[in-house]
Amino acid sequence: MNRTDRLYALVEELRAVAPRPRSARWLADRFEVDARTIRRDIGALQESGVPIYPELGRGGGYVLDRAYTLPPVNITPREAVAAAVALETMADTPFVDAARSVLHKILAVMPPSGVEAVAEIAGRIRLTALEPEPAAAPARQVLRTAGDALLSRTVLAIEYVDRNGAISHRLIEPVELLGAGRQWYLVGWCRLRQEVRGFRLDRMRRAAPTNETAPPRSIEPAWRGGLDVPATRLQLPGRADSSGKADRMLS
Repeated sequence: MNRTDRLYALVEELRAVAPRPRSARWLADRFEVDARTIRRDIGALQESGVPIYPELGRGGGYVLDRAYTLPPVNITPREAVAAAVALETMADTPFVDAARSVLHKILAVMPPSGVEAVAEIAGRIRLTALEPEPAAAPARQVLRTAGDALLSRTVLAIEYVDRNGAISHRLIEPVELLGAGRQWYLVGWCRLRQEVRGFRLDRMRRAAPTNETAPPRSIEPAWRGGLDVPATRLQLPGRADSSGKADRMLS
């Protein structure tokens, strides 16, 4: 059993017997680890806000507050990524530490496979300091379809209006989402132009998924070589920042 699963099971065990205590030795035997590991796990849970208390004396041990209920465990990778993006908007507010604590707790209750999926998705989202131009907000359907296509690597069929008002129909292989606030770009391989391009979501009149899965692609260094807009990969708690630039070829 990995540590994330053990922490969840540990809380479940204490909740099942509350208000009776469980000793570190008993819990160590239950989870086939040593008592020192259990004490470290208990400490980690206490630091994250789980109300576990030591009960001293004969027959003592660790007790979970009966009023405590576990956080939801059906959090999807998309929901966790949404929380991470929202956290970035709070960087200059008095609530940034509280928001980061919430994200820590969300990741703590997700299974390892879910956390890996969150990290993979976060690696394909870049946040920028782009100044929004006056424009209508992207249609909700376009926003959702673009996000789904990025997550599932589905080829997207779009009707697009460029900066000059020209309308085109294109097939896009999604690679990244780039933006901030209300201005976002879907960056991907444009089959019409046979190159990587960035498409503003507010200029997409229509977006529809196809039945085709896009091949794995990455943004080549040559495409990023002339970048002039600062961009940062979406970060998760405990991960070092890495910086890049946004591309000039945003349509």
